[in-house]
Amino acid sequence: MLKKLFQVFRPQKTPAQPDPDAELALGALLVRVAQSDRDYQLEEISLIDRILARLYQHDAIEAAKVRAACEKLHAAAPETDTFGRLIRETTGLEERLAALDALWEVVLADGHEHPGEMKIVEDARKAMGLSKADSDTARARAQGKLLGPEPGVAAAQPTTQSPLSGATTISLTPDPSDKEPQP
Repeated sequence: MLKKLFQVFRPQKTPAQPDPDAELALGALLVRVAQSDRDYQLEEISLIDRILARLYQHDAIEAAKVRAACEKLHAAAPETDTFGRLIRETTGLEERLAALDALWEVVLADGHEHPGEMKIVEDARKAMGLSKADSDTARARAQGKLLGPEPGVAAAQPTTQSPLSGATTISLTPDPSDKEPQP
């Protein structure tokens, strides 16, 4: 009986972290990149949520929950290359390229490329088995996403398939050049 009484006053054990899968591994890498400059901004948090929602077809609340789990995983996590290897071993090339795009989006989100961020992306790239050319292409795609379409370029996107979920998505962004004729 005394044993039970003492157990009431002991702190509860914290629940174990979930085993990382490709989604949690990528999320932890995104958090690691965002926190590497010691300035984890709301803009970066929101971007990570949007990336997770886009790649894994989550609603905003589910994406935020996944990101929160990834923050905990990152804090108690293995090395960057462990996450990268997990992504390489559990996903195909398209998914790895999408993961690299996402990492670059977070690096470029605040307009500054910090050395710590660059090292994480480089370590992850190598661990995911991707080339420097893949990284350069991913960086250019991420810049394009952050800067938006060039003037005069159609913003509407055709039906696409998210490389990480297999679900079809449709972008409904109107093309600014498609104006109704004026009478």
